[in-house]
Amino acid sequence: MFDKKTIRDVDVKGKRVLVRVDFNVPLNRGEVADDTRIRAALPTLQYLAEQGARTILCSHLGRPKGERNPELSLKPVAEALENLIRRPVQFIPVTVGLEAEEAVDSLQPGEFLLLENTRFHAEEKMNDPGFSEMLAKLADLFVNDAFGSAHRAHASTTGVTEFLPSVAGFLMEKELNYLGKALEDPKRPFVAILGGAKVSDKIGVIDSLLKKADTLIIGGGMANTFLAAQGYDMADSLVEEDAISTAQDLLKKAGDHMLLPTDVVVADKFAADALDKVVSIGEIPAGWRALDIGPDTLEKYKDAAAKAGTIVWNGPMGVFEFPKFAAGTVKLAQVVAESSGISIVGGGDSAAAVKQAGLNEKIDHVSTGGGASLEFLEGKELPGVAALDDR
Repeated sequence: MFDKKTIRDVDVKGKRVLVRVDFNVPLNRGEVADDTRIRAALPTLQYLAEQGARTILCSHLGRPKGERNPELSLKPVAEALENLIRRPVQFIPVTVGLEAEEAVDSLQPGEFLLLENTRFHAEEKMNDPGFSEMLAKLADLFVNDAFGSAHRAHASTTGVTEFLPSVAGFLMEKELNYLGKALEDPKRPFVAILGGAKVSDKIGVIDSLLKKADTLIIGGGMANTFLAAQGYDMADSLVEEDAISTAQDLLKKAGDHMLLPTDVVVADKFAADALDKVVSIGEIPAGWRALDIGPDTLEKYKDAAAKAGTIVWNGPMGVFEFPKFAAGTVKLAQVVAESSGISIVGGGDSAAAVKQAGLNEKIDHVSTGGGASLEFLEGKELPGVAALDDR
């Protein structure tokens, strides 16, 4: 299974350890609005503190486009982390350079220092070797615990590995073990549930899962394109016209392994206060659009999910941000949570939906990385993982 070195395989006592975390969290008026990703990093950070490491943390936050943006500073994150980990967390408003080096020199074993947003430097996304080397200069060892950024080859995820011994943190290991086992040796039946808006974003994933899953359940906007590919009139629903022939090919490959909606909840406009009603596929009134799966579809999907030995779910069943069109996603989340099989939710909107439904504790594994888990499910190698030292 997981064949990379982890922090258990190296001696960190007294060492300067640079940890790439995924602290790309939502902020609201200068405070952390959701600390899920910070909590996910705690096991690694507690371990390093207990082992007497001098821990330097780096992360990106938002999309500052290579320029300083005070609204995307990691300072509030340092405060949130300090409250959670109950140890002092020093923050400095720079990422590399003399000030960073001096701050690291004054770190004591068991202490933490959080560097400023790596994406304030354009060199981060360019994976610039000079910038990577400056980051690496701060430490004796690199730990990548940012699964949510593992699909990006940036200076702080892969560049630094050219200059330092590099191992995985506990979160990275856990993510890859859960997702890896689901793909390589799933308890059967293996049911994959895919939602979200676009087929084009998930062609590779659908293709990969069709070879591995016993049943593939499709919901969300992407279901409309598959239904249109079967010849149904989807009225004003979101349909990707240029993905229809691809959808037809995937339908042929899938045979009876793919489940699609038989009824939908439609709306007269795309809005929270739209009029809504349930109609069968093929009976959507002109000017209306499908915004959620219907009750019959939900029953069919529940039956398939309830029998699963392994469930992997990525993407909502409808526009769950609007309460009227959230039932399909929330009720399916309840079924996934109650299933006796292993349940894995792949980050992004599905993770948000599970949290909204208050079901986090009941899911075996909620991934912290939407894009990364999708690329992993597609069978792609993740650069941030490939760059780590082999066992």
